Amino acid sequence: MADSEQIHPEQTQDLAPVGKVVKTEAEWRAQLNDLEYTVLRQAGTEQPFTGEYTDTTTAGVYRCRACNTELFRSDEKFGSHCGWPSFFAPLAEDRVVYLRDESIPGRPRTEVRCAACESHLGHVFEGEGYDTPTDLRYCINSVCLTLESA
Repeated sequence: MADSEQIHPEQTQDLAPVGKVVKTEAEWRAQLNDLEYTVLRQAGTEQPFTGEYTDTTTAGVYRCRACNTELFRSDEKFGSHCGWPSFFAPLAEDRVVYLRDESIPGRPRTEVRCAACESHLGHVFEGEGYDTPTDLRYCINSVCLTLESA
């Protein structure tokens, strides 16, 4: 995904570099509730249309719930009606990492994780025909995010 996306300098000029966040599983369990832990640390999925940010249109920055790293901006959020918040690009490519996910036989996907704490966020899909600048849909679990209003 990184090769096909362009980072706009005006978006990234004020961002601090992403530092690594390392915690033990016991520390993650103490910090996160059961659903947050299942999704963020065990690559689970919240039920569709139940998340706090699925239909939110509030302007602001979406952060990783586990480590507070800035991940997405509301300007890149769009209504995909898939049941989870959707974005067409991350805040900057150094904010996320991509892993091949073959957990569904015959249907490989690209997992999206927070670059700082390696928490699972969701998946990115391409070529679905959404009218967005990148033709990408970052399908992100609401429970993985917090929203800092602008």
